[in-house]
Amino acid sequence: MALKQLGSPPAFFDWSESKLFTYEEAVGWIHARLRLGIKPGLERMHHLLKELGNPHENIKSVHIGGTNGKGSTVTYLRHILQEAGYSVGTFTSPYFERFNERISVNGNPISDKDLISLVSLVKPIAEGMKDSEWGEPSEFEIITAMGIVHFAETAKPDLVLFEVGLGGRLDSTNVINPLVSVVTSIGMDHMQFLGNSIEEISFEKAGIIKPGVPVISGVSQPEARNVIIETAKERGSLVFQAGEDFHTKRDPFLNNGESFQYESSGRRSTYDIAMMGAHQVQNAAIALKTAELLLAQNEITYTDADLTAGLQKAYWPGRMELVCEKPAVILDGAHNPEGIQALVTTIKERFPTEKVTILFSALKDKELKHMIGLLEEAASVISFTSFSFPRVAEADELFTLSDHPMKEKTEDWQHYIEEKLESMGDEEALFITGSLYFLSEVKPVLIQKLENSRKNK
Repeated sequence: MALKQLGSPPAFFDWSESKLFTYEEAVGWIHARLRLGIKPGLERMHHLLKELGNPHENIKSVHIGGTNGKGSTVTYLRHILQEAGYSVGTFTSPYFERFNERISVNGNPISDKDLISLVSLVKPIAEGMKDSEWGEPSEFEIITAMGIVHFAETAKPDLVLFEVGLGGRLDSTNVINPLVSVVTSIGMDHMQFLGNSIEEISFEKAGIIKPGVPVISGVSQPEARNVIIETAKERGSLVFQAGEDFHTKRDPFLNNGESFQYESSGRRSTYDIAMMGAHQVQNAAIALKTAELLLAQNEITYTDADLTAGLQKAYWPGRMELVCEKPAVILDGAHNPEGIQALVTTIKERFPTEKVTILFSALKDKELKHMIGLLEEAASVISFTSFSFPRVAEADELFTLSDHPMKEKTEDWQHYIEEKLESMGDEEALFITGSLYFLSEVKPVLIQKLENSRKNK
């Protein structure tokens, strides 16, 4: 059930007086807190967790931040740990198909029953903070607290992988004290909150570095690396930098994935992954290095077979997700310039001669002109659409920003996809990209249309 379908709670329902009886009511109360907006800072989280008994102090975790690659790195590491026999909690955002995905163990989302119980527990504490000096916690703070309680007191996995929501330094997940901190990449996104330069954004991302906790960095820009190195030095933390302390060499790519050589601590191995793109090789390498550091801390053990099988099985919806081979239909949640650039690079590598149609929708607060300009480099046809969501850019607005000679716009993306599937030849490719919220709407509709198409043939 998508966020926008739930929306705000109905006006006739008095949340302050009533008990929660249904899943829809519980999730509706959480989403109703969107009205509080984004409230960076950790004071509310610390107070909320104190009222809950400081459950975060009883969790072993890895903290994963960065502009792009967080979700993929989480899924690579989760599968490695699961292959080694560990139970693994994951806290991720946004969800792709159902809200419960955000709090999962071994890939299994939290049950409706447990989610309702958590809301019943957290709700009176959150509302009781209304007149405090910090005010009521935001939607994301509520979800973070719920996840922490679930992992610490109900599910009790061996290890929890926390994905940063926004930035790092003031993100609500930054209350944890992890075994390893990870910064996957730095890019120009969420500048209204994080700053307008690589250095400013890097400062916010580096805020997850804790005293004495080792840091794995996948960032590429020298100025970003310098910020991470200096922050780590101030906090007495070792930094393991991609390209310096561990290395990858990409082999000829597979039909449905990548093959690469990984070298670290004097050892070299070759691995295959099912997700496409050079950026996914980097994400997999970061996961391998994280596992290596956990092993060095005597927190886990694993075999080479665990690493190989874990990486091969890793799958993350909406990230270069091939939902149909002939014709090729691919979903990719590229929602900022760095993500778009990675997508364009992959298209040029893998679909150099095919006719490529790109269907794009995004939120208004993104660098739309820049993103569209990059997409135009890889598109034979580029089409713009919109969907029902706060802050979404209209199709007309996106269309106007494009200079592509073969540009289109449509208000009805469902009809557009249906017609496109009927007219495409096997040599063509359709990429549906932009906001992950858009892709979460598209995927179930697309799967159904593909099923209907197969039945009719």
